Amino acid sequence: MKKTAFLFPGQGSQSVGMGEEFYREYDTARELFDMTEEITRINISKLCFKGPLEDLTMTINLQPAVTAVNLASLAAIEKEYTAYHYCAGHSVGEYSALNAAGVISKEDTMRLVFKRGELMHRDATRHRGVMHAIVGLPIDEVSEMVSEEQNDGVVSVANHNTELQIVITGTEKAVARVSALASAKGAKSVPLKVSGAWHSALIKDAQDEFKVNLETVPFSSPQKSLLLNVTADSSDNPDEIKEIMSRQLCSPVRWYDAMKRLIDEDVEVFVEVGPGRVLAGLLKKILPRDHPAKIYNVGNMKQLEKFLKDI
Repeated sequence: MKKTAFLFPGQGSQSVGMGEEFYREYDTARELFDMTEEITRINISKLCFKGPLEDLTMTINLQPAVTAVNLASLAAIEKEYTAYHYCAGHSVGEYSALNAAGVISKEDTMRLVFKRGELMHRDATRHRGVMHAIVGLPIDEVSEMVSEEQNDGVVSVANHNTELQIVITGTEKAVARVSALASAKGAKSVPLKVSGAWHSALIKDAQDEFKVNLETVPFSSPQKSLLLNVTADSSDNPDEIKEIMSRQLCSPVRWYDAMKRLIDEDVEVFVEVGPGRVLAGLLKKILPRDHPAKIYNVGNMKQLEKFLKDI
């Protein structure tokens, strides 16, 4: 059997209409949305299916919304197929991966992502920040430029998405200075449409408070191999996983390293479970040309049928 990895998207993958087909088709999906709405007191199904996109994209709404769609997509797949071996999720998508791996329950997954979104929204309004994607330079060069700007403002690496796509985060002036340095070296700098400087010290208060919430949630040993954002490595120890997750909010998402690890483990089937095609797009830039991989997206019925037919 070919090794298979399920990948769960985070913020940036949303679109109006996401999850609606699974909601109409499966009781399990409806139950997930009902549970999400009971926990959050937000009409998540209306936001996902009807929008408006501006309201859906608000961090406090989006984190439980994208998680609900991820888990509804997973539930639809698992009616027919459960033989996947690896899980990973990008930023807030990592909580969907924790659930898929059997580490935390669906209810605790939703409680955590809702609280995470609340705290991040709070800190984003207290400490304004921005994020830019730097395209065309390797991580060592970007990290060096970031280090040079640490004495005047806050700036750090937020996401290492592909070999030459790195997102930086922090205060506006410090991020702009690093972007200018990158542009002078021939890289492209793209400001991102985000409401806060995620994965930076500007949301340290949120991370500290969120750690208290994590402590109240029971973590179990993973039933699938779970690659974590902070380390780009796996762990079988629930206490270690919880400790690593307590650092996730302000640590870089080492997505490139995690995907390279899956490639080294000879994973041949990659499934983006949830809305959009962001992670599939990144993976296509990471995979070696001679790697015998198949990439699937499962966010609607047509995509589900294709995956189940092929697998």
